Amino acid sequence: MNNVFQVIQIITAISLMCLILIQSRGTGFGRTSSYSSSFTRRGIEKIVFKLTFVVAAIFILVSILPLFI
Repeated sequence: MNNVFQVIQIITAISLMCLILIQSRGTGFGRTSSYSSSFTRRGIEKIVFKLTFVVAAIFILVSILPLFI
């Protein structure tokens, strides 16, 4: 059972790293920041942003769950 949690934790850790690295700081996907200082996330940007939080929550749960089992 412990091996299952480790495999899930490794998969979520790799996917979390990828999601974080996909996000670029200060600019959106294909946007230039020269004409606008603020922006709202739209489309794929919004999906990646929300998916990062979901994967982070799954990673935390999978990390804590083996302590109670």
